[in-house]
Amino acid sequence: MDIEILSTTGTKTFGRCQVPANTTVGDLRYIIHKKYRSTPAPERQSLRLEPRGKALKETDTLEAVNVGKSSKIYIKDLGPQIGWKTVFLAEYAGPLFVYLIFYGRPSFIYGEAADTPISLTTHIAAGCYIVHYVKRILETIFVHRFSHATMPIRNLFKNCSYYWGFTAYVSYHVNHPLFTSPCAIQVWGSLAAFAICEIGNFSVHIALRNLRPPGTKVRRIPVPDGNLFTKLFNLVSCPNYTYEIGSWVAFSLMTQCLPAMLFAFAGAYQMTVWALGKHRNYKKEFKDYPRGRRAIFPFVL
Repeated sequence: MDIEILSTTGTKTFGRCQVPANTTVGDLRYIIHKKYRSTPAPERQSLRLEPRGKALKETDTLEAVNVGKSSKIYIKDLGPQIGWKTVFLAEYAGPLFVYLIFYGRPSFIYGEAADTPISLTTHIAAGCYIVHYVKRILETIFVHRFSHATMPIRNLFKNCSYYWGFTAYVSYHVNHPLFTSPCAIQVWGSLAAFAICEIGNFSVHIALRNLRPPGTKVRRIPVPDGNLFTKLFNLVSCPNYTYEIGSWVAFSLMTQCLPAMLFAFAGAYQMTVWALGKHRNYKKEFKDYPRGRRAIFPFVL
């Protein structure tokens, strides 16, 4: 297959490549860069059939995406990249340090009132925050298998600003000397819900990990395994997001903190967008995908 390699700007032609029709889009990126060093590094390349078209999937073959029809491939430079794992570790480690600063109640934040005794609910909230983000860090290191090795480096600053900023906003109020704890039933009931959702979220992440053999990009229909918490797959496509939202709603009710609820709503909105996209992709990719499933909220959405 003889392919012309062009820039998406339409102002530059890199040259031509002779490759087999069964070459994958992912492999083609490396072939192009090896032959034409002036092209962006493979991890920075987004290959398309049209200058403004959608990026081609790395696992698709050139034959499958009908490259031969036009014999042209356009390269979009995605800019400087950074590893997904690096971004995740940075955005999750930050909240731990930020929250602990406010939890320690330094006088430069709270003034002379910093020495006021800390309530039990505040201690519990700190424990929940630490458990949540330590879990996320450990999952990033030992559980998650990423379909893409890198992402644009700008995401590092965007994601860290979101997580670190909201943590400062929430922790300032929950650890404030004037913080008033809700009633015991509300605190302990919400703590139980938080624990259930955290366990559920972890269980789903393990189930998703087991769907993809190491070193591959295999995609399968996610289904429940022997773990009771994965039964939510019978109702929604992204139960990890469902549990994640449940955790933060429970944390917000436990602390009765408006900033925490705003964080929960902001996260719920973004996760709903992601879930709807994944749900559409599942139905498009798998013809036998369960028709009764919703994207993120059982029976609703």
